[in-house]
Amino acid sequence: MPHPDDPPPDDAARRRRGIDQVPSVLGCVCAAVAVLYAPVLFGLAGIVLGVLGHLRGEPLGRWAALAAGAGMGAGTVLTLVLESVR
Repeated sequence: MPHPDDPPPDDAARRRRGIDQVPSVLGCVCAAVAVLYAPVLFGLAGIVLGVLGHLRGEPLGRWAALAAGAGMGAGTVLTLVLESVR
């Protein structure tokens, strides 16, 4: 329990935490784009950004890298299936 004389929690620090996850969020965006467009390019970019975020201590980094890998795999399979139909 906080002491009554303690200063209030730093709102700026809480806001910074959300802003500091930029590489991980971009990795998630790359994961989504990799499913529909250039899976290898955007998938690898998402993996790199996710790993970078994870190394920086971002909680979303590991999940962004995993999602980018899954997006790259799904995009590649989707591309192969659509190419075989033509």
